[in-house]
Amino acid sequence: QVQLVESGGGLVQAGGSLRLSCAASARTFSTNAMGWFRQAPGKERTFVAALGWRVPTTLYADSVKGRFFIARDIAKSTVYLQMNSLKPEDTAVYYCAAAPSTTDMRAGNGYWGQGTQVTVSS
Repeated sequence: QVQLVESGGGLVQAGGSLRLSCAASARTFSTNAMGWFRQAPGKERTFVAALGWRVPTTLYADSVKGRFFIARDIAKSTVYLQMNSLKPEDTAVYYCAAAPSTTDMRAGNGYWGQGTQVTVSS
């Protein structure tokens, strides 16, 4: 079973920033694309960002382009989501994701962590 542990969530004012972290095993990190999803109360889980593991490519949802940035630290088997210029509509539980490819990830064929709450106040 793939284990993904998110951290870094919290309460922040609109316009502020947060950095989320996702710790994974070296095996998981080295054989999967990594990414982030989010789910607001009463809404379905939606894609936020992903990072390929064979080719250095990144993908972002239109709603976060230019504000959120995904990166990884290979030595620490950790993926980050830097969130800038946060908006109230960014409020959600954020889940780390791992999948064989970014295509698999967006299709729902992967694994998710327990999530970390991000709340943006106006």
